[in-house]
Amino acid sequence: MKVYQIVSTFLDSNTFVVESKNQHFIIDCGAKIEDVKKIINGKAVSAIFLTHGHYDHCMYALEYAKEFCCKIYANKNIMQTLQDSNKNYGENFSIEDFTNFIFFSGDGEIELNNQKIQYFYCPGHSKCSNCYKIDDELFVGDVLFYQGIGRTDLYGGSKIEMLGSLKKIKGVEFKTAYSGHDKASSKVQQEKNISIFEKFLSR
Repeated sequence: MKVYQIVSTFLDSNTFVVESKNQHFIIDCGAKIEDVKKIINGKAVSAIFLTHGHYDHCMYALEYAKEFCCKIYANKNIMQTLQDSNKNYGENFSIEDFTNFIFFSGDGEIELNNQKIQYFYCPGHSKCSNCYKIDDELFVGDVLFYQGIGRTDLYGGSKIEMLGSLKKIKGVEFKTAYSGHDKASSKVQQEKNISIFEKFLSR
């Protein structure tokens, strides 16, 4: 499996293009579509996955779905966030058309063209935060960063829910965590990271 990272101009958010078993998946949609197309290089995209509903991760979601003729997968709570720029923090940004969306609830697994994708509901940074595991790689959005965790003081944020999400991630087996901002980190690094912030959030 190959993972390509594109850093967007929106708060330096990451868009990931994942190549696995002769198909592509896209994680988050903040990067310009021209940059994504260079990596896709005319091949098929099986799905788009959104880690949460903040504008820097969703700005081009509908454009991606139209260009690559695929569905957008996200937690069901994302609708409320995307419809309101005061909740997604994008000036005049909102999404009203959910025709191409498929919504998750809780944790689970789907299979697309013989590729299994696990999803984990991980609120705390937002009410719609999802993490996705493809093969041995975990895409954590703004729940976890290289040496930190996502803010809990934004709309829908919660220290208590973040603590529960960190404990959940701690129990997931993975090789690398790919964050919504900053660089990737190993399972070992994140176990240390989570242990520190578990103590902080429990105070």
